[in-house]
Amino acid sequence: MKSTKAVKASSPLLPTTTATTITTTTTMISANPPILIATAIAIETATVIVIVTMTGAGFATRFLSLGDLIVSEATDFEVVWRTRSGGPDNLGATFFEPSTTDDTAQGYKVLGYHSQPNNKPFTGRSVLAFDRYLRGNVKAPVDYNYVWSSMYSSDIDQDGFGYIWWPKCLDGYKALGLVVTNATQKPSLDKISCVKVELTEQCEHFNWIWGAEGINVYTTRPSTRGIQAMGVHLGSFVAQVGGVMSDIACLKNTNSDLSSMPTLEQIEPIIKAYSPWVYFHPDEKYLPSSVEWFFENGGLLYKRGDEGNPVPIMPDGSNLPQGGSDDGAYWLDLPADSDARDKVERGDLARAKVYVHVKPMFGATFTDIVTWIYYPFNGPATIKFKFLNINFDHLGQHTGDWEHVTLRVNNFNGELKSIYFSEHSGGTWVDATDIEFQDRNKAAVYASKHGHAFYSKPGLVLDGSDGIGLRNDCEKADLYLDTGFSYTLVSAEYLGTAVVEPPWINYSRKWGPRAAIYIQDEFEKIMKRLPKFLRGPFRNVFYKLPIKTLEEEGPTSIKTKSSWYGDEI
Repeated sequence: MKSTKAVKASSPLLPTTTATTITTTTTMISANPPILIATAIAIETATVIVIVTMTGAGFATRFLSLGDLIVSEATDFEVVWRTRSGGPDNLGATFFEPSTTDDTAQGYKVLGYHSQPNNKPFTGRSVLAFDRYLRGNVKAPVDYNYVWSSMYSSDIDQDGFGYIWWPKCLDGYKALGLVVTNATQKPSLDKISCVKVELTEQCEHFNWIWGAEGINVYTTRPSTRGIQAMGVHLGSFVAQVGGVMSDIACLKNTNSDLSSMPTLEQIEPIIKAYSPWVYFHPDEKYLPSSVEWFFENGGLLYKRGDEGNPVPIMPDGSNLPQGGSDDGAYWLDLPADSDARDKVERGDLARAKVYVHVKPMFGATFTDIVTWIYYPFNGPATIKFKFLNINFDHLGQHTGDWEHVTLRVNNFNGELKSIYFSEHSGGTWVDATDIEFQDRNKAAVYASKHGHAFYSKPGLVLDGSDGIGLRNDCEKADLYLDTGFSYTLVSAEYLGTAVVEPPWINYSRKWGPRAAIYIQDEFEKIMKRLPKFLRGPFRNVFYKLPIKTLEEEGPTSIKTKSSWYGDEI
């Protein structure tokens, strides 16, 4: 029996529709999500979908043009083989064959089978390809090479035996995925297709799906990612057997007009549909504001060599130096007056707004909606040391703090696939199926007390181990920011001049000074508070803290972050 997600269209050619509206469907996130049956397997599903109907080809029409190829996503999957152990949480994995038998997929070719761990709701996706001009860009393999079989692994808890095959392609063609069968015979040659080399990009393995003795299975993604990279994420998997990784590639988008990206008119409804709510800790003293509020309330521009004559910043940031690099020549700071400084440090949630950067990802088959939040001040850190909590007076605090959340939207159907939560110097991707939502499709984002790192769940996140580390305390309180209520679209490079970037975006220096922190003084203060038997162990921990915790330094401009033009991680 097949597991089906109902998505239908009438032709392998690009459809033409007339409406330009966006409709939000019911969010299927609940304690008892719908059950999707495939053979004898119950697969839980949970998806957040926005359906966009628009004129002609492009974003959310189910069909995307990659130049010589038109691609779509499989809507039907058939379970081929399943394991019940190994992989994340030791729950095994399931291997699926994408189907091309429904109306949507007629004329399209499978490029790779799909696999995912059993500890996740079913999120199967597999890109199918149609040779637009019938120029031989997509061809069947000439044979298969045997990769691995589970029949020789007695310790695998499984439903029957699984066999993995690598398609052997004609010269000048590349395999983009593997085939799985539950029988010893080689699969038929029409089960999968190869693609011309010039329409492919280099691929790499990414998340671990499953493993047993001698084999590990991973998801794949393009090796090069960013707003200029054209590699397409396919939903395929790759197998590593005996330390050797199967040789497969990714698709390449050769369509330079990026017609699969949302238009300017479509961006607003997407943001309105998915804009997160950011919850702040009830004891948070340092709240966000708008950049404009910071400028209007006494924000100052300093210049190296002329520190005694700081310049008030214009409300739009138009007198900030443009371009250049983070060379220490300029920096921003709070007002010099102590009362004004105290006011600005605490921010103004009522006047807060967020700043949105929209960019293509995975060859413009996904859209990243990057939501930036500005805090005038980042508070001091708290360290958990076994059963003690040690509050620093100054360490970890700095002027200016930029944090962001990235919504990754599927350009085939407008579905929210995952969210990136920035966390100090790094961050975490979380699948939409694992997100807490409210008000239909609004993701809950939890900002840690003082440090403002973002997490998908409330509670304590310890940046450390063995009960020692930086505390990140998150709670759901009455203090929250609806990021869709007040936002400004500040950049969308793929739209050319349609979005005008504000001057402060192109200020590339620090948003706060680097101040002298007397780390030894902080250390001595804490040592005096500790029982004598804990002073030695604390000394060993203190100087191993992340340097960001031990310094007071403002952040760099958001446009200088590597993720601005590249991927998050």
